[in-house]
Amino acid sequence: MTVKIVSACLIGCQCRYDQRACLDAETETLFKEGKAIPVCPEQMGGLPTPRTPAEIVGGDGFDVLDGKARVIDRNGRDVTDAFLAGARQALKLAQAVGATSAVLKENSPSCGSSFVYDGTFSGNKKAGVGVTAALLIRNGIAVQSEQKN
Repeated sequence: MTVKIVSACLIGCQCRYDQRACLDAETETLFKEGKAIPVCPEQMGGLPTPRTPAEIVGGDGFDVLDGKARVIDRNGRDVTDAFLAGARQALKLAQAVGATSAVLKENSPSCGSSFVYDGTFSGNKKAGVGVTAALLIRNGIAVQSEQKN
């Protein structure tokens, strides 16, 4: 059986920065059927819940992986190292269970698969991926959003 990696907030875990969940019924069903392993890269990287919102400044997750962009929280604190550590842990788990795909929370600086916030904390989004999504993609794991087209 193929197992997917999924953002833990999508199965109801209250692990988002604001200590809320973003329950997605389809993702929750995958988990209940034993077809999904939940991850919260931000928690796995050592960040607390709740936590100050963070956005990628200077690019997207690929740029963070390449050292060309940073993840900064609303208070100006650089949390890039925690985001990178969490991404590495999520990848390690995905590889350990043989996951070849992931369903991740759109717009997240960790998990966004098509869009992330633009780094200005103004609510504007830009095309791009989060740090964990970028690392999974670079390692051959297909990433998709929970949002249906």
